[in-house]
Parts: sequence; structure tokens; C-alpha cells
Amino acid sequence: MVSRDEVMAALAAVPGPEGRTPLTESGAISGITIRDGKVFVAIAIDPARAKAMEPMRARAEDAIKSISGVAGAVVTLTAEAARAGATPAHAHHADAPPRRHGRPSEPLPGVKHIIAVASGKGGVGKSTVACNLAVGLAKLGLKVGVLDADLFGPSMPKLFGIHSKPSLAPDGQKLVPLESFGVKVMSIGFLIDEGAPVVWRGPMVISALNQLLREVVWGELDVLVVDMPPGTGDTQLTMAQNVPLAGAVIVSTPQDLALIDARRGIAMFGQVKVPLLGVVENMSYFLCPHCGQRTDVFSHGGARREAEKLGVPFLGEVPLDVAIRANSDDGRPIVASLPESTHASAFLEIARRVADTLAVGAPGAKPAPRIRFQ
Repeated sequence: MVSRDEVMAALAAVPGPEGRTPLTESGAISGITIRDGKVFVAIAIDPARAKAMEPMRARAEDAIKSISGVAGAVVTLTAEAARAGATPAHAHHADAPPRRHGRPSEPLPGVKHIIAVASGKGGVGKSTVACNLAVGLAKLGLKVGVLDADLFGPSMPKLFGIHSKPSLAPDGQKLVPLESFGVKVMSIGFLIDEGAPVVWRGPMVISALNQLLREVVWGELDVLVVDMPPGTGDTQLTMAQNVPLAGAVIVSTPQDLALIDARRGIAMFGQVKVPLLGVVENMSYFLCPHCGQRTDVFSHGGARREAEKLGVPFLGEVPLDVAIRANSDDGRPIVASLPESTHASAFLEIARRVADTLAVGAPGAKPAPRIRFQ
């Protein structure tokens, strides 16, 4: 079992960013994760020196690989926010150069479309929708992958019923995604113990997201579905900056409280120029399995009305049903486990509308912008 002390001892022989102080004494190591003999290290650097720091990164990686018992090592450079010594005037000066987090926007080789599934708040079934949307797209004949970008609450391992861990590619540099129901899946949940908290600072989160996105052998994909964390924070901005998103799907329940946050999500994607593929109303209504009576538990039609008011496509409504919950808990997406059910039909229709939009291009689609941090 490789220990953190062994990793630090190996990295002590590597000069840090300024070339003299050992890396372990430079204060640049922003995170170390060790899982099943694989070591992941993030090094915080000045993004303007990223190219010059590549030899240091490679040397650190080689040093870790030389440790007995290490099955693989991935060292990632991540951009730290300005140090406390930076003057406020410079930090807010209108002509100050932009500070970038992560890498500039560029496509993923072999991936035609990347779409985000997001919500303004948690608890609306976003991950369940993302999972079944991906399986639905695969059933339509597309090559599909899912990136679980909800690093603090990864759900895809459970939803897809995956209990194994990804392997390293033959080059020892990238991870091979796991497959389930015809979909390639990558999640931080594969690399940590179930129930273990992810307690990372912002730069480490961004580094991990970049690694899960770009240091994975996705192969040829028609669509990569990204399950976003709820809210409008760092992860959403990083995705908008680092990859050209083809569009976003917003998931909400019908009630006013959820719609307030859904509006924030729609507004956020509008600000970063990511086109909206549409809105999904999840838990739209409940049909009693015994008597067939319909009950609008969380009201009904709120997401449709909100989409119409904002001029955003409405993709469809998904009922609240025990079968969706039970099959999700068992790791069997409803689209795959009960393909003839009305619930699966709802997801398939949503998938079909998303696929049709991607085929012609989402309204207002533009290259992802570079976000200016001040």
C-alpha cells in the first residue's frame, strides 16, 4: 500500500516551480489522492507559465511511478487564484489581464457534442434524468458517454450499477471509462470509497474535473452528457470555459421554489453564452398504481410555463413513480429496465428531442467564451 509519506519523499527530489526549492517545500502541491495504488497529484502554478512547468510535471510523475507498489500516476497542473500579496487595485483594474482557471476552451478529441445537465438546486432528480437521457440517446443509436461532474455528490456509480474501478490505459497516463447499458461512464465515485467525503479546495476541484474530462480515453462519442452539480458555481464556469458545450438541459420540479432556482441556472448559462437545449419537468405528477388517480404532488406545469415565458424549449415531463426510484436504486435505469413503460417513453422522447436539436445545432450556439476573473 503506497503511503502519502512515500509520495512526498519522492517529490522532495523534484525542484518546485521556481527551480530551486524542493516541490514539497514550495507550497505548490494543492492535493494528493491515493486509491488502489494509483496516485493523483495537483500542483498549483501561475497559468502563464504552464508550458514552462511541463518538465516539472513530467519529472514529478516519473518520481511517483518509481515508488514500489505504484500502479500509475497522474500529475496535473492547476491554476491558483492570485496570492494574498496581490494588490486590490491590480485585482480589479479594468485593463488587468484575465486570470484563467484550468485550460482554454478546446474540443475533446473524438467527441462531437458535449451537453450539460444542470439544475438550480439539489433534490430535483437531475442525476436520474442525466442517466436516463444518456441511456435514451444510446438506444437511439448514438455513441454516448457520461461524465459525473458532481464531485461532492457523485451519483452515476449507483445509477448505472457499477461497482468496479477504472483501469489505466496502456500508456499509464489516462483512465479507461467503465461501460454500462451501452454508455461509457466516468465518475470520481469510482476512485473513492462509497460514502467517503470529498473535502477539496476550489483549485483541487477544478484540477480533478479537468482530469476526469481530458485524461480519460473516451474514444469516439456522438454525445458526452455531463451531470453537473446543483447550483451555479465553479464547476459550471469551468465547464463553460474549458469545453465548447453544445448546450445545456435544465431540470426542475414544477413548484415555485424549484423554479426560482431553475431561473438562476438558465440565466447563468445565458451569461456564459451556452445555448439552452431545453427544460425538463421532473416529478411532474403522480399516478396511483392501485387506483390510477392522478395527484400533482409538486403542482404541475410550472416548468413548461417558465420555459414558454423565457423562450426556452420545453423537452417534456417525467412522472413521479416508484418504479423510477426502485430501478434507480438497483442500478437499472428505467429506460433500459422497463423500456416499454410510460416512464421510459417520457425519457426517450426527451432524448429524441435533444438528439434532433444537436443534429441541427442549438439556437444561439456559439463557441464557449473565455471567462474574465477580476
